[in-house]
Amino acid sequence: MISEKQTWDLEVLYPSPEAWEKDFNRIRPLAEAFLAFRGRLAESPAVLRDAIAALDDFERLGEKVYTFAHLRSDENTADNTNRARVDRVEALFASLSDTSAWFEPEVMAIPEETMNAFLDAPELALYRRSLVELLREKPHTLSEPEERLLGTLGDVLGYPDKTFEILNDADLDFGRVRGEDGRMTALTHGSYRRFLESADRDVRRRAFRKMFGTYHKFRNTFATTLDGAVKRHVVSARIRHYPSALARALAPDNVPESVYRGLISTVHNGLDGFYDYMKLRREVMNLDKLDMFDMYNPLLPACRREYDFAEAVKLVREALAPLGGEYAEKLSLAFSQRWIDVPERRGKRSGAYSSGCYDSYPYLLLNYNRTLNDVFTLAHELGHSMHSFYSNATQPYHYAGYSIFVAEVASTTNEMLLFRHLLDRSSDREFRAFLLGHLADEIRGTIFRQTMFAEFELLAHELVEQGIPLSADLLNEKYAELNALYYGPEVDADPLIAVEWARIPHFYYNFYVYKYATGMSAAIQLAERLASGDPAGREAYFGFLKAGDSKDVLDIMKDAGVDLSTPAPVEAALGYFRSTVGQLRRELGR
Repeated sequence: MISEKQTWDLEVLYPSPEAWEKDFNRIRPLAEAFLAFRGRLAESPAVLRDAIAALDDFERLGEKVYTFAHLRSDENTADNTNRARVDRVEALFASLSDTSAWFEPEVMAIPEETMNAFLDAPELALYRRSLVELLREKPHTLSEPEERLLGTLGDVLGYPDKTFEILNDADLDFGRVRGEDGRMTALTHGSYRRFLESADRDVRRRAFRKMFGTYHKFRNTFATTLDGAVKRHVVSARIRHYPSALARALAPDNVPESVYRGLISTVHNGLDGFYDYMKLRREVMNLDKLDMFDMYNPLLPACRREYDFAEAVKLVREALAPLGGEYAEKLSLAFSQRWIDVPERRGKRSGAYSSGCYDSYPYLLLNYNRTLNDVFTLAHELGHSMHSFYSNATQPYHYAGYSIFVAEVASTTNEMLLFRHLLDRSSDREFRAFLLGHLADEIRGTIFRQTMFAEFELLAHELVEQGIPLSADLLNEKYAELNALYYGPEVDADPLIAVEWARIPHFYYNFYVYKYATGMSAAIQLAERLASGDPAGREAYFGFLKAGDSKDVLDIMKDAGVDLSTPAPVEAALGYFRSTVGQLRRELGR
């Protein structure tokens, strides 16, 4: 029997299905109230203000209604009543898809002299930043009929992504693999990582070859879906008069291309530290050469420990003590107000996330299984939720939602603080080495691997921009070259690694993955400063948590003490990685 204390309280959001139904029925009237401003935005600053407020009212209620529906559905994905609620919200939003298509073109059409006067008007003081941000996109905004046309094509243009998802998640059969216990077990996306963590190298090899052998069979289909997705990004950039697909993707965050390209070049300059870690892994595993299936098994598997949820909560609270008493007090609300759905159970959505809206708790979904990774996941998702809590508490709805660019910073900062706490409280040399190996692998996966993905994604888009189609053979060739560059001389990779690009969903997300690397680089620097007890650093960090979308993302991070417009944070993170590997080598006595 699951304790109520280990489930989230959604009744504070809607106490009954009838209450949810009442708000659901209010969405269309709010959309119509916003549409009443169409053709009137240039009348006065007050009219434009009221139109923006009406749009916010429509979107805010829509988010609340959807949040309850998807959280309730995720409790039990097999419950048709809960799933039907999600379907109804999505269908309503689809029917209202044209509701706001007119808004941005009409704002852009306001004469420059009139708009300049509007921007100085007290009635628009709250919305001035978002209007200035919108007007930055004026050279790239189309006419209202063109915007409406592109809006109606959105679903059609998304078919490469949908085809990839269906093929990857539903249609592929990876067969079965013999595990350490000698039993044949189905190879799935979920079980693959467990096979790669096996201490038996033959098990790892079999799982790897089975998995990538399947992708190799379907490589031409996957090349076609990726080619279609990349072409969509390239064509969209050209239609909107951007110089490149990269520029188009970075524009919403006002991030210059130099940040993206600088990340790649800085990581290239730090690959010697990565090669040193590969050498250490090879030595500890007593291999002549590493292969790509030797990257996820713990170097000291005997050091695995289990933690019940109460222990995990205690460890995370202790680890976050450098954030101070106020943070600890607010963090306690996650447990006293029941923000978290903790246990794994049949029908519950897999994985973990933080989700909510302006009018809800920042809920967390976990599938807690007592592992150290689960403890880190709790710290990570609480970082997201506390970021949302402070942004929502400080900012008006219009500016509360923070950009994906900064979304991984608070969560990863929490992980870094937890790592430090666990390391500081342990005198067990083998467990310390286990922790250091865990941290080295996290940085490997988040900075080095994601930067390699970012470089491959940029290369794919540049090839299409040059009119070169993305065939499977070309993608395999380019991916294998990058993999060899990043993993270095200690790795003799199975040739099947060349098709790994086919299983990465993030390549359909339009230049998303680089944010993982910049986010972790920022988090390492912030955690170091917080752990030092610097009061100014803590105050700056709280400024970051509270900022929402009130400034451009690079300015928010600069205020927090991390200037991501320069290579310095990434260089510092690479130095931290080298130091971690050095510590690991000493703890292992090598």
